[in-house]
Amino acid sequence: MDVLVLIGRILFCVLFLNSAVGHLTKTKAMAGYAASRGIPAPAAATAGSGLLLLAGGLMVAFGVWADLGALLLVVFLVPTAFLMHAFWKETDEQTKTVEMITFFKDISLAGAALMLMAFFSYAGHDLGLTLTGPLFHIS
Repeated sequence: MDVLVLIGRILFCVLFLNSAVGHLTKTKAMAGYAASRGIPAPAAATAGSGLLLLAGGLMVAFGVWADLGALLLVVFLVPTAFLMHAFWKETDEQTKTVEMITFFKDISLAGAALMLMAFFSYAGHDLGLTLTGPLFHIS
């Protein structure tokens, strides 16, 4: 089971780590998109969210306080879904569809990250192939 959880953690984090690289290397372009969505201080928000994605993704992938890492991903995903992918505001049907898919992807991933947080917190040190145990302890 330990190896399956490790593989699952890594596969789960590929999306977040790839996004982190984009946020941190294409900050100007991504900040332009954030600005178009009304995000204040878009360059700082883009860089900050990139660091949040990087920290959360690496923590889950490597099992360093993976429960906290999963929570960091939730902290990114939920506001991003509502602020960046507000499909209900769109009038163009194609744009609305794309934003709706992205909104529900983010919300679903937030749910998965919450479950991972609970899983890591509950399993504690019994879950192998992590560098540390959990920060939180859910019983």
